[in-house]
Amino acid sequence: MKAKFARLFVPTVIAALLLLHGTVAVAQDDAATWDSLTEAQREVLQPYADTWSTLSPERRARLSQGVRRWSQMDSEDRAAAQDRFQSWRSLSDDQRSTIRDRYQQFQNLPARDKDRIRENFRRFRQLSPDRRQQLRDRFHNMTPDQRQKVRDRLRQRQQQHRPRSSDRPPE
Repeated sequence: MKAKFARLFVPTVIAALLLLHGTVAVAQDDAATWDSLTEAQREVLQPYADTWSTLSPERRARLSQGVRRWSQMDSEDRAAAQDRFQSWRSLSDDQRSTIRDRYQQFQNLPARDKDRIRENFRRFRQLSPDRRQQLRDRFHNMTPDQRQKVRDRLRQRQQQHRPRSSDRPPE
């Protein structure tokens, strides 16, 4: 039973990891034939054995990349990945679509904006759970107009603290 569960669950988790972490560039060796995969890769990808040759090279590349990442994870990382996958599976189609759209919007941002968002998220994660919940509650209780004003103020504050190109040292 455990082996069957693992055979079905692991590829599904890998697929979810790939969705959550973006697309993978197609590399020639990642679009390999089934026979060119290692024994370990074939074991994890067994549910795809019969259809492997019909999958697009991009899909095979993503699955191969996922297997590589999965094999490099320790048991704690795998458990965390499984938890994230279960959370993903519990979302409605609309929620998943929204997340994919927001992810794409993030990917299209300039590097400077991505770094700013990552830094803000890092600072938020360092707050105590109680303080994070207070901030969430406060934000959710605001009207859309109030939320926009907060966003605008934060954006303005970020721009004031960002060094101008003329203030930056030459590269």
